[in-house]
Amino acid sequence: MHFRFYYDVVCPYAYLASLRVDQMAERVNATVEWCPVLLGGLYRHHGTDDVPAQGWTPNKVKLGAEDLLREAQSNGAPFAHNPLHPQRSVTAMRLIVAATKTQRKPLSQALYRAYWVDSLNINDPTVLEPIAAAHGVSFEAASQTEIKDDLRRRTADAAERGVFGVPTFEVDGTLWWGQDRMHLVEKAMGGNHPIEPKVASPQVETIQFFHDFSSPFSYLASTQIQRIAAASGVRVEYKPILLGALFGAIGTANIPLFTFGAAKQAYVTRDLTDWAAWWGVDFSFAPTFPIRTVMPLRVAIIAPETTDAIYQAAWVEGVNIGEADALLDVLNNAGFDGKTLIEETQNPTIKDTLRANTEEAAEHGMCGVPTIRVRTDLFWGQDRLHRVMEAIQKA
Repeated sequence: MHFRFYYDVVCPYAYLASLRVDQMAERVNATVEWCPVLLGGLYRHHGTDDVPAQGWTPNKVKLGAEDLLREAQSNGAPFAHNPLHPQRSVTAMRLIVAATKTQRKPLSQALYRAYWVDSLNINDPTVLEPIAAAHGVSFEAASQTEIKDDLRRRTADAAERGVFGVPTFEVDGTLWWGQDRMHLVEKAMGGNHPIEPKVASPQVETIQFFHDFSSPFSYLASTQIQRIAAASGVRVEYKPILLGALFGAIGTANIPLFTFGAAKQAYVTRDLTDWAAWWGVDFSFAPTFPIRTVMPLRVAIIAPETTDAIYQAAWVEGVNIGEADALLDVLNNAGFDGKTLIEETQNPTIKDTLRANTEEAAEHGMCGVPTIRVRTDLFWGQDRLHRVMEAIQKA
């Protein structure tokens, strides 16, 4: 078994992946090909901003920084935010391309350490020259035309394969993006590496689950949140919010998926099916997306026990839950008094609660759903449920 690891030293998540990729390969008896590319070149190929984070809202920037530190700590990785980030990595990546296959991995690891542990300037020749020399690579190689062309070609080839960011892993032509998808990569190669810890001594009693039926990732989280809570010995408090209103409050595009490039849109769609398979649940992208969810969210505030049935209808059965008649059928078929629940959605108190939940999400610093709040810590995304379990024990 053989797989590719696409990376650029400018990316901290690719750095975290670089520390684990060899162990993953060993577990599944596979060989890994370290494939250097220019992240900026991938962005330009796919029409993405050179520094996507510059367009992030303050809430997302803060959550992203916290998530990065948490991921580094949870993986036992030495890490320090480089105050010069983001740096141009073209010279460093050319040196990696100039290295032999034997030299490439140790040189890459040394450059990662320089950037993400020692906070050095990787555009300073006095930093790069000794690192290159220690690994048998001439610093002058970075200025050779054939090396420049080789890096350009590698980046273009990766982009044509559909690589739009790093780290990306390729197994038999299928791509996975992100160090937090490595368990899916391993599964594709016949492995089954667990990602959830066992919680021996929970330090909290209740966690809050902020969600909106309009989000497919909220649906996936909803299928696991009670299991996670039971395994961790905590109670779940459901907090329905209006995602569009949150986006409006913090300055995010109303439908972020539609702002992605074609390659990333296609990947996100497949990522949903990958996670559904990982969790062992059914999933079908809602044919009526984007979904109007004001009424279903109010129903879920009145009767939280309806949550699973509404999610199932929207993201498995393809029901347009934004339509009152369709929602009525969903509720009645699930054994609830649909007529009474829908009538109650016009109660001013229920309307106010939905509004208050949404305002609370913004005040806490959320940028999307699902978000799980453990005391004051926020975990955004159904792909962070294992970190929620860790936090329950460490809080």
